Amino acid sequence: MGSQGRAGPPGSGGQAEGEGEEAGPPQGARAARGKRRKGKGKAGAGRGGRGSGAEGKPGPRGAREAAGPGAAAGAGPGPGRAGGGVVEAVAGRAEAPREAPGGGEARRPGAARRQDARPRGARGRGAPAWGDLAGPGAAPEAAGRPAAGPALWRLPEELLLLICSYLDARALGRLAQVCRWLRRFTSCDLLWRRIARASLNSGFTRLGTDLMSSVPVKERVKVSQNWRLGRCREGVLLKWKCRQMPWMQLEEDSLYISQANFILSYKFRPDGASLNRRPLGVYAGHGEDVCHFVLANSHIISAGGDGKIGVHKIHSTFTVKYSAHEQEVNCVDCKGGIIVSGSRDRTAKVWPLASGQLGQCLHTIQTEDRVWSIAISPLLSSFVTGTACCGHSSPLRIWDLNSGQLVAHLGSGSPPGAGVLDVMYESPSTLLSCGYDTYVRYWDLRTSVRKCVMEWEEPHDSTLYCLQTDGNHLLATGSSYYGVVRLWDRRQRACLHAFPLTSTPLSSPVYCLRFTTRHLYAALSYNLHILDFQNP
Repeated sequence: MGSQGRAGPPGSGGQAEGEGEEAGPPQGARAARGKRRKGKGKAGAGRGGRGSGAEGKPGPRGAREAAGPGAAAGAGPGPGRAGGGVVEAVAGRAEAPREAPGGGEARRPGAARRQDARPRGARGRGAPAWGDLAGPGAAPEAAGRPAAGPALWRLPEELLLLICSYLDARALGRLAQVCRWLRRFTSCDLLWRRIARASLNSGFTRLGTDLMSSVPVKERVKVSQNWRLGRCREGVLLKWKCRQMPWMQLEEDSLYISQANFILSYKFRPDGASLNRRPLGVYAGHGEDVCHFVLANSHIISAGGDGKIGVHKIHSTFTVKYSAHEQEVNCVDCKGGIIVSGSRDRTAKVWPLASGQLGQCLHTIQTEDRVWSIAISPLLSSFVTGTACCGHSSPLRIWDLNSGQLVAHLGSGSPPGAGVLDVMYESPSTLLSCGYDTYVRYWDLRTSVRKCVMEWEEPHDSTLYCLQTDGNHLLATGSSYYGVVRLWDRRQRACLHAFPLTSTPLSSPVYCLRFTTRHLYAALSYNLHILDFQNP
C-alpha cells in the first residue's frame, strides 16, 4: 500500500516508493540498521559498506572521491549494494537522506556538514562562516571571492567599490580584518584615493596629481596620521664644526646640501632616514659661501657670496662660473632653460642656460631694493621677486620674463622692513611667501593682487626663514629662534604642531627645510636634522 511504503532499491539512496507522502523506514529496516551499528558496520564492510567499486572492496579515500557524484551520494545506476550501503550506514549515524530538489541525487549529510563547515581559523563562537571558496580542491589562499556568507560580497566589484567609497579609514581598516579576500579588496588604491586627498602630506596635490605613484595609497594614509598627530622620531643626519647658513635640495634618493663654498651630494639609504657617510659628489667653484642653489635639467645652478653664478653638471666634472652681480647673489631659480638671479645690489637679472650663451645677460631689472628671494612661474611667462621692503612699499613684485617689465605689485602698503625671505609658486596663479613680518601669506592672482587670500601668523613673533608645502593641505615653516619647525594645516588658522630642534646655547634659525611623505629634513647652523614620521 502507498501509505506503508517499501524500502527502495539500494541504489536509490533509501527513498520510499510512496510519492504522495513521506514515510519513515520500516521497523525491520530500523532494526537491521541497529544491528549493523552494533556490529561496527560489518554488513557494510563486505560488499556495500565504504566500498568504491561494484564488488564492495574497500578502497582509498582518493578513489572514493574520484568515483564521481553518483558513487559519493549512493545514487549510481549500477549494482546498488555499494551506494546503498554507504547511505544506510551514514543514515544510521545521523538521519535519513532527503531527496534532492527536482528528483536529483541525494547528498550525504556528513559530506554536507563538512562542505558547509567553517574554516579552521574561524571556528570560534561568533566567527563568520564562508563555506566553499573557489570550488572543490581549491586552497583558501588562492581562492577568489567567498562563495558563501553575506550576499553583499557577491555583488559585482564595481558596486562594492561604490559602496566602500563611502567608508572612512577606520571602517575600511575594520573591514579588512574580516577575511583575506576583503583584506586584498580593501587595499585597492581607488578606495583610499579620496581619503588620501583629504589627508596631510599623502602625495596628492589639490588638482589630484599623484606625486608618489610608486607607494601604495593605503600606506601613505597610515603615515599621514602621524603627520596629523605630530608623532615622529627626531635624529641628526650631518654635523659640522663651524657656523654656516646651509641650503639644500632633494632629488629622488639623493640629498644636496651646501657647506661653506661647497655643495655636497649624499645618497639616502633604503630606509630614507639615514645617509651614506661618503658623499657622492663635491661641487666647488665659489670664492665665498654658497647662498642658494637649485636643481634643473641635470644641472646645479648656484649663487655665491662672491657675486658669481655657478653651473655644475651633476653627473660629470663640468663647471662654469661667471660674474653676475656686483655684490652677493642671494637667490637664484631656473626653469625652462632660463636662469633668474637676485642680489644685494638691488638688481634682478635673466640669463640663458644654453651652453653657448652662459654669462650673457638677457635683462637687468632695477628693483630699488635688496632682493632676498625669487621664483619663476610654472608657465615660464613671469617671475616674482621678494625684496627687503626698505625702499619700496611692496615687497613682492611680478615681472615679465621676456621683456623685464613690471606686471603687478603684491601687497602694496606693507610696513617698512616686512621683507620676504622665501617665496614659491604653487600653481601658475597661486604662490606662498614668508619673511620678517612673521606671516605666511597665500596669494591668488585670479582674485586680487592687493591683499592675500589667506595668512598664518607665527605665534612667537619669530622671523620665518623658509617654507615648504605638499601642494595640498600641509605647510611647514622654519623659524629664526631655537630652530622651530612648525606644521600647519591650511584648513585651519592655528599651528598644528611645533618641533624645537635646538636649545638656548645653540639657538639657530631653520635656514632651509624639505620633506617627503615620510620624512622632514631641516638645515640649521651646526647640523642637519631629520623628523621620521614613518617610524615614530
